[in-house]
Amino acid sequence: MRSAVKTRVAILAGALVVLWVVFLLSSASGGALLAFGVIPRTTTGLRGILFAPFLHGSLNHIVANSIPFVVLGSLVMLRDAKQFVRVTLFGMLGAGLTSWLLGAPGSVHVGASGVIFAYLGFLILSGWYARSFWSILLSVLVAIAWGGLVVGVMPGETGISWQAHLGGFLGGVAAARRYRISR
Repeated sequence: MRSAVKTRVAILAGALVVLWVVFLLSSASGGALLAFGVIPRTTTGLRGILFAPFLHGSLNHIVANSIPFVVLGSLVMLRDAKQFVRVTLFGMLGAGLTSWLLGAPGSVHVGASGVIFAYLGFLILSGWYARSFWSILLSVLVAIAWGGLVVGVMPGETGISWQAHLGGFLGGVAAARRYRISR
């Protein structure tokens, strides 16, 4: 049990360290790495599906993403570390593709918030799909504590990618559904 907890902490901490190291490298390059974000409907913009979650435009941006990344990521990891990786990948794919398809021409979408919304979607819907007492309880608690974030999947504030939020959330829902099927 202790080794499983240590593994989970190491995975989550390692992922957070990677986010911060990439941010520092991007900052040191004057933001040059931001060009690797999702650029809607361009061939080069497709690479952003892989890279955008690791890129952040400002210190405020990465700080704002770090806290929910750790909290929601650790809740996803309550099941097991493999599930965390799956949900993260579903979130990256959903956020990236939705940003690429629906984003404004010439915009660049970066940040881990799409993955965070995947965690949110997974946690809220996993109780529905898993149908176990603990999953339902966790879903209800997450919906109460973090459910207000769902508003972020709608167009709103300029400079915030509702497209990534929507795609990430849907990716998390798909991961919850897939989790039910694979159980």
